[in-house]
Amino acid sequence: MMVSFIQALLDGLMVGGVYAVISIGLTLVFGIMGIVNFAQAEFLMIGMFVAYFLWSVLGLDPLVGSFVAFAVVGALGYVLQRTIIKRVLKAPAVAQVFLTVGLLIVLENGALLAFGSQLRSVSVSYQTLSWKLGPFFISVPYLAAFAMSVLSGLALWLFLNRSWFGWAMRSTAQDPMAAQLIGINTDRLRAIAFGVGVGLTAFGGAVVLPYLSVFPTIGGQFIVLMFTVAVLGGLGSVAGAVVGGLAVGVITSVSALFLPVQLQNLVLFLVFIAVLAFRPDGLIGSAR
Repeated sequence: MMVSFIQALLDGLMVGGVYAVISIGLTLVFGIMGIVNFAQAEFLMIGMFVAYFLWSVLGLDPLVGSFVAFAVVGALGYVLQRTIIKRVLKAPAVAQVFLTVGLLIVLENGALLAFGSQLRSVSVSYQTLSWKLGPFFISVPYLAAFAMSVLSGLALWLFLNRSWFGWAMRSTAQDPMAAQLIGINTDRLRAIAFGVGVGLTAFGGAVVLPYLSVFPTIGGQFIVLMFTVAVLGGLGSVAGAVVGGLAVGVITSVSALFLPVQLQNLVLFLVFIAVLAFRPDGLIGSAR
């Protein structure tokens, strides 16, 4: 029983690392722009399709294609923010909700028209490999996705804490008026933040492609999970998204040992409700 528990714990940590990366984008967008992007998971879907076509046309491994997915989706996010989303930043919250939900519908149905509804998957050499460490097995695709997620998280930390753009983004998030007074172009910074946020989600989508299939409505499988991770850790907190992602991964993996598949998410949402009841700002988040 202890071996099974530790195995589930290891699997949960690896999956949780990916959950953290795809949710960091959501919390980054909220932290900088103050907007909750309900279309965030559709950018994950687009990132998966970018990586898939890079593999099918050029033979590029999805782990390598994840960097292209980040760049392509990041550029798309930048354009969308500059042309559409910035128009509702000062509008009532309900307008922001309608816009991002509408964007979700457009992206999802656009993908259905372009690619059809069939499932697509890649085939890579390490797809079914696992390493045996004593009594434990480490899935190579899960480990690779986790390692890429850790690297992207470290890169984001360096970007936010060691670059001028990162400092400017944090200043914009803390006090937009003061940031403007010292010469920061807050409109451009918000667009860059949105591009980085959706790009990171696309990156996370690409690195899980070796063990998941992609189809136009796959975002629906991730959107609730992403919001759970972001709110559990503290919406607007990047560190909170990391903690929330690891927590969600471990909770879902370990609870599967004791509960049937139909109730696999029961423990997760019980913990989620408890956190909201006793610490509504999240595990690491602070009141805004």
